Amino acid sequence: MSDDDELSNAIAAQRGYLVRYAMFHLRDAAQAEDVVQDTLMAALAHRGQFAGRSQLRTWLTGILKHKIVDHVRRRERERPAGLDGGGDEEGPADAAGPFTAAGRWTEMPGTWGRPEEALESAQFWRVYDECCRIMPARLALVFSMREVMQMDSEEICKELGISASNLHVMLFRARIRLRACMTRNWFEARHG
Repeated sequence: MSDDDELSNAIAAQRGYLVRYAMFHLRDAAQAEDVVQDTLMAALAHRGQFAGRSQLRTWLTGILKHKIVDHVRRRERERPAGLDGGGDEEGPADAAGPFTAAGRWTEMPGTWGRPEEALESAQFWRVYDECCRIMPARLALVFSMREVMQMDSEEICKELGISASNLHVMLFRARIRLRACMTRNWFEARHG
């Protein structure tokens, strides 16, 4: 078997991981399959550019990140005028947030025990995934781009066509929702 065939097989072997990664960000199986297919095709077409300076999975994930962003950008452009998400980014919990006007907690956060141990738990990650899944799609995407994909604010704003202040509001809302969901479904359930 040639080196080219081995690399092609190694690329194909990463498909399961790539689909899980895409599902986490897009939350739609068909869309995840599409961007992974595009990723694999691009990787195979440009496999000569893989110099081995990074892990194969890292290289493929980089390609996939760009495919996800391109997909989201295309989806946003194709959205019919007047459909702004129906306010799925807002809700009663967003109005006041967790702080008073003076900047004090409205309700003190509960103890999280030993959070470093939670990161080792498969159940913790299932709860985290579910909390992200039930979050409004646009908030989950922005949170994912910033915290998981580690894209900088300027890049996210450019890719999604939003202002920096809008980005910060969306990140704030996503973090508040994630904190509330994780507190309710993981920390209080285990330590309450």
